Amino acid sequence: MKKVAVILSGCGVYDGAEIHEAVLCLLHLARQGAHYQCFAPDKPQHHVLDHRTGAESSEQRNVLTEAARIARGDIQPLSELDAGNFDALLLPGGFGVAKNLSNFAVEGAGCEVDSQVLAACGAFAQARKPAGYCCIAPVLIPKVYPAGVKGTIGTDAATAEAFIAMGGEHIGCAVTDVVEDEHYKVISTPAYMLAQSITEADTGIGKLVKRLLEM
Repeated sequence: MKKVAVILSGCGVYDGAEIHEAVLCLLHLARQGAHYQCFAPDKPQHHVLDHRTGAESSEQRNVLTEAARIARGDIQPLSELDAGNFDALLLPGGFGVAKNLSNFAVEGAGCEVDSQVLAACGAFAQARKPAGYCCIAPVLIPKVYPAGVKGTIGTDAATAEAFIAMGGEHIGCAVTDVVEDEHYKVISTPAYMLAQSITEADTGIGKLVKRLLEM
């Protein structure tokens, strides 16, 4: 049975992991017969947003504690992720990727990736183990892999320009499809960067998971 590490960035599209994407990733992994383990950095969120109004809250929340909601409590601190124990890596999207796993939401192409996230993703890249990135998560790809690595965030021009500025080769992609870099064994799909419904997100994520396990 293949084992896949899943990195979550909190809980909720605007300040954490995109819940639909995260659940679809886990569902497709289970349906394909893979075993998964969720991880998240044990650190404060960038901020907390009211998902009904969009207003910023004064409260503070922890990324690992929030991500545990999606994982039904079965989650480990990212510091404990050992790439040697897994066959592949998968990152759902959500603004948490750009706020908690990195500071892309603030710094754009000049962003820095959280050191634990960079180390974890880099370990899979160095071991040439396949990795999948959904939605906004592909902005991490040029920070993890050498210049020229292929990836997609769909068709958003500004984010594509940032992807290119960071050294990646951006390829436009429909919401129902994936982009694969065969050399580096990394695959990406737009998901809610383009999806207008959960079914549209499901199609691309399903393809990504299927290909990830084939790789």
